[in-house]
Amino acid sequence: MTITVPATSANLGPGFDTLGLAINLRNTVKITPAKFHSVSLKGEGAKNPKLKDNNMFINIFDDFYKNLSTKPRQFRFEFYNEVPLSRGLGSSSAVIISAIASAYAVEGIKLSKQKLLNLALQFESHPDNITPAVVGGFTAAIVEDNEVHYIKKSLPNDICAVVVIPNRPISTTMARKTLPFKYSKNDTIFNVSHSALTTAAFMSENWEILREATKDRMHQYFRMKQMPELFSVQKVAYKNGALMSTLSGSGSTFFNLSYKKDAAKLISKLKDNFPHFKIYSYDFDNQGIIVDY
Repeated sequence: MTITVPATSANLGPGFDTLGLAINLRNTVKITPAKFHSVSLKGEGAKNPKLKDNNMFINIFDDFYKNLSTKPRQFRFEFYNEVPLSRGLGSSSAVIISAIASAYAVEGIKLSKQKLLNLALQFESHPDNITPAVVGGFTAAIVEDNEVHYIKKSLPNDICAVVVIPNRPISTTMARKTLPFKYSKNDTIFNVSHSALTTAAFMSENWEILREATKDRMHQYFRMKQMPELFSVQKVAYKNGALMSTLSGSGSTFFNLSYKKDAAKLISKLKDNFPHFKIYSYDFDNQGIIVDY
């Protein structure tokens, strides 16, 4: 079987730990029965031997498989990773989701997307990345009583993602440590209102209001200070056709939403200004995880 999971961009400005969307950039794992356990890794992280020896996917898969299987078997796992590691594009969520789904799939046990999301919470407590990874599209999600509650909106074909991937990561742990311990009432209201407007904009496909709606006072500024070039990335993006420009997750990737007709110009200007960064355009993904037997 083959399991693929899309990259995700979370927060989307003011929607801290709540909003996210899926990008058609996928990690793939192929699983086949084998006489002995083996792992091969290609793509992102292939040159890091630690990822092969201490593979998060295998650890999670084994934990679930041991509880589900009556007759343990050996497998060959072939990974092809397209999602950049530690760049704010949901690489960890992709691993978590695919590992749990794989353990159920090899045993032929049906697993609903809702249950998959709930199981994933034990490894990722925030639903902003895992939800679009599972169901695709744009999602607004919360966690209540150890369950993910979400609403999904499929994204149309006339818009796309333009991502700017810096040449170094921002640690998620360190990024959270830079955040204020307390927020003022005004800043809290600012983010709640802007998050609500961002959600309404996606649901109604009112892309023109996103530039105002996606302003944030809760996390972006503090995280972007760790890589000041990102302030310039946002400025150039808005000057050249981006409908929204936000830090992807905790960074360091910067996510831009653009009309497809404007993407070529936006990419060109970003490449001119940031030649040491990787810049790509992708369609959005509306499917989420795919298990192909």
